[in-house]
Amino acid sequence: MFDKYIQLLKDHKIKITHQRLEILKYLDERKNHPTAEDIYEDLKKNQPSLSKTTIYNTVEKLKEEGVIQALNISGETRYDIKKNLHHHFLCIVCGKIIDIDLPCQNIEKITRQGYTIKEVHGYFKGICKECKKKKAKELKNEPERTP
Repeated sequence: MFDKYIQLLKDHKIKITHQRLEILKYLDERKNHPTAEDIYEDLKKNQPSLSKTTIYNTVEKLKEEGVIQALNISGETRYDIKKNLHHHFLCIVCGKIIDIDLPCQNIEKITRQGYTIKEVHGYFKGICKECKKKKAKELKNEPERTP
């Protein structure tokens, strides 16, 4: 159940703790780019003795060691276990943050100049497919109004 997270921590030479494993599993299974507060609220349901400090310290350690990444979207710090360089899409209707695998043509140019890129931060804002479908369905079912 935790084998891949144990290996991930070992690969980064990070002490294996139950909290670290739970946070990695949470991020990997949900892919919802939660805040530390979101992680705390969800995990404390099954672990009432869990503290906010533990969550904040753990995500910070995992971020510092390159196991997860932190993204600042709309003034909130959110966490993502997906490590390859990628962008994000923020739906302005439902608030969902979606991974966008979009190659950046400038990365190769920058690395050829001798720079090493560790992170890419960029996100798009708009309306996601699901919200567009929902809105179209609502408009279709709306009775026609006459003046």
